[in-house]
Amino acid sequence: MHYKSPEEALKELKSSYEGIGEEEATVRLKLYGENTVEEEKESTIKVFVRQFTNPFVLILMVAGFLALLLGDPQDALVVYGLILINGLIGFYQEMKAITSIEALKSLTALKSRVIRERKEKEIDSRFLTVGDIVLLREGDVVPADIRLLEAWGLLVDESLLTGESLPVEKDAGRVLFEDAPIYERVNCLFKGTVVVRGKAMGVVYAVGRNTELGKIARRIQEKTPESPLTKALSSFGKRWVGVLVLVLSILLLVGVWQGRDLKSLAFFVVAQLVSAVPEGLPIVATIALVVGAIRLSREKVLVKYLPAVETLGSATYICTDKTGTITEGKLTVKDYVAYDKKRLFLASALCNDADVEKGDPLEVALLRWLETQKVNWSALRKAYERVWEHPFDTKRRLMAVVVSDGSHLELYVKGAFESIVGLCGELPEGVHETHDYMAEEGLRVLAFAYARVEEVPTAIEKVKVQLMGFVGFLDPPKEGVKEAVKQARSAGIRVIMITGDNLLTAKAVAKMVGIYQKGDIAVEGKDLERYSDEELYQLLKRVSVVARATPEDKYRIVKVLQSKGEVVAVTGDGANDAPALRVADLGIAMGSGSQSAKEASKMVILDNNLAVIVNAVRRGRLITKNIAKVIRYLLSTNAFEIIYNSLAILSGLPLPLYATQILWINLATDGVQDKAYPFTKYEGDPMKEKPRHPAQVFTDRDQFIKVAYNGLLMGIAHYFLFLHLLKLYPYEVALTISFTSAVISQWSVGIQEVGERPFFKNPIEYIKLNPYLYLGISVGLLLHLMVITLVPHYLHAVRLSVEHIPYLLFVPALTFFAVELRKWLFR
Repeated sequence: MHYKSPEEALKELKSSYEGIGEEEATVRLKLYGENTVEEEKESTIKVFVRQFTNPFVLILMVAGFLALLLGDPQDALVVYGLILINGLIGFYQEMKAITSIEALKSLTALKSRVIRERKEKEIDSRFLTVGDIVLLREGDVVPADIRLLEAWGLLVDESLLTGESLPVEKDAGRVLFEDAPIYERVNCLFKGTVVVRGKAMGVVYAVGRNTELGKIARRIQEKTPESPLTKALSSFGKRWVGVLVLVLSILLLVGVWQGRDLKSLAFFVVAQLVSAVPEGLPIVATIALVVGAIRLSREKVLVKYLPAVETLGSATYICTDKTGTITEGKLTVKDYVAYDKKRLFLASALCNDADVEKGDPLEVALLRWLETQKVNWSALRKAYERVWEHPFDTKRRLMAVVVSDGSHLELYVKGAFESIVGLCGELPEGVHETHDYMAEEGLRVLAFAYARVEEVPTAIEKVKVQLMGFVGFLDPPKEGVKEAVKQARSAGIRVIMITGDNLLTAKAVAKMVGIYQKGDIAVEGKDLERYSDEELYQLLKRVSVVARATPEDKYRIVKVLQSKGEVVAVTGDGANDAPALRVADLGIAMGSGSQSAKEASKMVILDNNLAVIVNAVRRGRLITKNIAKVIRYLLSTNAFEIIYNSLAILSGLPLPLYATQILWINLATDGVQDKAYPFTKYEGDPMKEKPRHPAQVFTDRDQFIKVAYNGLLMGIAHYFLFLHLLKLYPYEVALTISFTSAVISQWSVGIQEVGERPFFKNPIEYIKLNPYLYLGISVGLLLHLMVITLVPHYLHAVRLSVEHIPYLLFVPALTFFAVELRKWLFR
């Protein structure tokens, strides 16, 4: 519509200055759709099917199928029942996460003022349609793509769309060439941009995905990377399957060599398959993430993608904005230098379109400063009538007014020093040094000038003015940011501030909060082009500030860091930040940011503060630690079951644990204990540890040694117990004692692995680490007693008597004290 006049645009859109009717609006809404930029939704069926495609579930499916082939439908039913329960729980949790995204979108709904049937009214921006007449004023977010009909002193911030930091002057009367690029379309407004000054009336010509913002959303198709947790669990699953195939192959060959019949070997394979699967792990990981997400929501962090809760804990770099994240986002006057104080105050009050409630942030800050100086700016405006003005010009970077006090005319100018200095005659001594000093302190500096004139000037350049002084503005750092940066550094996370601001200001603010320190480098975005990706990565190890950065610079920085194995968290609020947010390991949108940024991100922070992000790092590290603990516990019990059954097969003994018994053990022990692990408190201070990738935490050497120790300890102890029991009792009794002893032993390991310090160092504090664990054991004990007394035959068991109790408790006690000894020896 930029190539048509206002009248032609109205005619083509079948609208008028009186607006369209409500009935017509309803018809058009059905024709053009709602004014939203929807992303493609994953079908419910796809979410459900995904719950049954991870390696652990596939192993269980094979086990159930083998049981069915061998004529044991009871075992097969138990296996498939467990798979279904696991899948339903995972499906429920993921659907809850999807619902939270929808809830998040409703939080950011915009309202629009429109004219319909000659009446002005406010409607939800979703229901705007083509042909609607929209009214806009200072501070409004443009709700759709609009052809201007009228504009009064209109300045619009289009950085969201174009990356241009300076506001754009708009002109409703201009008619442009059809192929004019977006940044030249001064007669149009675009969805998501912000009115900085002035007011306007326009007609909507595009809504939803047909807007320029919607076209960007369609272009953001680069797949977001999997979280470190998702990758680590997937890698762990594949390795575990590989180990399992190797072990089973060896044991099958031994069984064949021993001359065992095919059916007993097949039952052994089923039992081993079931033993090997930590089927509770996906659910526990989900619970840990949900618990973290709920806790973060109380701290003003909304999680859109569950694994994102943990990703922060693994972050090695945080690439953050300046304005609104590190700073308040509100300008205040920090310092001033007056060569003529009276004229400086007059210029500040008269060359100013704001009032204290609304207006350009710089001008509002000036008025508030005048009030602190006991200057009645309102009275000055009444005393001096404005007779001419030159509105702020983004090219000349200045504003000028001519005022009259009834006896003579005075010209006042304010703007960038570089613009004002060209209009000045003689300058005060040391003026350049004064300006540079203020700029180096991180202040945004405005210069003010004055001239007495005989008549209104035809051109501002023809008047010679005198410099009255400088006023320096500061967007002050937020409370808590400096401490947050300090915590991030001690946690081994490098913080890089990436901003569109000038280098001096960016560097000064970074110094204030501790991001920029001695030995660090501050660069401008344009300088990055000189470096190859390898050179840039080496440079980024020392860079803490990137100023005058474009969205492309931010995107490249993220990709270069990721290519070297770094885990990168990125903050952003504009539509032009969306590509970097999308490809980052964790994209964090600001609550006050654009819808496009929120949709590209995995986490939204309602309180735009770096301190909130650093606190979320603490939460993420706790989640990683707790998942590592539950993996250690589950693998210890799985290793025990494999070792125990394998020793029995190798020595020619009958199976000491049946597949259904193993499934019950995993339900009555793992099933009630592992769900409590996500609630474990942190031992020590997570922010004094260096970041570690979940894959390292989950499967490092220390983890392997502990799992091997626990598994071998329980497996060998139970093997000799079973040998002894077979000499004393019939197979069914020995099997039942073995079965129950295994249950209690795994509870022992569960208690020991929930904490890293020894239990007996401070038992009360140890129990306080996770009281829910002991509640879980109580539930498990009750369940097990019910099964072996009421329906023992379902699990190949028989009822036991009091004389069997010492045998039930011997190996569990041995296990508990042996793990305690390991903790004392290897503290």
